[in-house]
Amino acid sequence: MSAVAGEVASGRVLMRGNEAVAQGALDAGCRCFFGYPITPQNQIPDYLARHLPEVGGIFLQAESEVSAINMVYGAAAAGRRVMTASSSPGISLKQEGISYLAGAELPCVIINVMRGGPGLGNIAPGQGDYFQAVKGGGHGDYHTLVLAPWSVQELYNLTRDAFDLADRYRTPTLVLADAVLGQMMEPMEFSRPPVDPASLPVPSWATTGARGRAKNIINSLYIVPEEQEQVCLRIQARYQEAAQRDTRWEGQYLEDAELVLVAYGTSARVCLTAMETLRAGGRRVGLFRPITLFPYPEQALAELSGRASLILVVEMNLGQMVQDVRRIVFGRCPVHFYGRTGGVVPTPAELVRAVEALERAR
Repeated sequence: MSAVAGEVASGRVLMRGNEAVAQGALDAGCRCFFGYPITPQNQIPDYLARHLPEVGGIFLQAESEVSAINMVYGAAAAGRRVMTASSSPGISLKQEGISYLAGAELPCVIINVMRGGPGLGNIAPGQGDYFQAVKGGGHGDYHTLVLAPWSVQELYNLTRDAFDLADRYRTPTLVLADAVLGQMMEPMEFSRPPVDPASLPVPSWATTGARGRAKNIINSLYIVPEEQEQVCLRIQARYQEAAQRDTRWEGQYLEDAELVLVAYGTSARVCLTAMETLRAGGRRVGLFRPITLFPYPEQALAELSGRASLILVVEMNLGQMVQDVRRIVFGRCPVHFYGRTGGVVPTPAELVRAVEALERAR
C-alpha cells in the first residue's frame, strides 16, 4: 500500500518535492526512518511521521543528526531498507556515521536538500555540497553513490532507485536535492507499483539473529592493514561496476550544439530556459545534465567535448563540479564557469548574457 492520502498511489497528483521523496521511500519498501528536523527538508520527516506507522514502519526523531545516522547503521545491519534525510549542516554532522556505513558495506539512502552555506548559512537553495557528496565527505577511502534529480517526478523516481542501487552495491546512496526542488510543487505520476517489503530477500550478511547458520558480524574496524586494504579494494570494485552499469545523464539539443551548458538540479532547469531563449535567437546551444554525480557519466561527456566548441558549467556555488568537468574534458575544448552562491539562484537572463559574452570573446 502507498501512503498518498491513505490510498494506493496511481495516476497524476500534485506533490511537493520533499513529500515526493518521502513517498518514493515508502513505495520502495523503506520501513525505517531516523532523522532530525532542519529546514528546508522538514516535510520529509513530517510526511513519514504520519504515514510510516500506517504501513507498519518505524519513524523515530532522534536527539541529533549523529544519533540518527547511527540508528541508520543499526537498521541497515539488520537488513532493513532504511533512510535518513537532512540539509547541508545536518549532513556534515552525519559524515562519521556515513563513513562507518561505507566501511561496514551497509546499504542505506541519505537525502540532502541543500541550502546556502558554509556554516549555518540560510534556508535558500545552494549546490555547495557537491564536493562533500561526490568525494566521500567523511574520513577514509570511500564514496557514496550520488543521484541528482531536477524535478518532483525525479525526486520520487530517483529516491526509489536509490534503494535498489544501495542494495546492489552495498553502499550508502545519496540523493542530492536543493531547497527549490524540495519546496516546489509539480504534478507527477506513479508509474510503478509499490514494493512489498515482505517480497524483498533478507541479505545473507544481515545480523538477523537467525539460528542454524554461521553468525554474521558487521564491522568497520580492521587492525591489520592488509585486511583493511582488501575491504577498500572490494568497495572500489563496486564503484567501478556502478560506473560501467549505472551512470545516467540526459541531453537536450546536443546533436548540433556548438556551446554546451553543463548543470544539474535546479541549475539545469535554469539552463534549460536559457538554452531555449538562445536557440530561438539562432544560437546552437545544448544542455548536458548529469543525473549520477558519482559515478559521473564521464564517457558521455568526454565524447561530447570532442564535438563541442565550448562548455559552460553552471552551478549554485563558486566552482565545484566544474573541476570534474575540466578533468574529464582534458583540454578537448575550453571549459568556462558561471556560478552564484550564498543561496542566490542564477536567472535565465544572466546565463543568456554569460553565453553572449563568451561568444564575443571568441
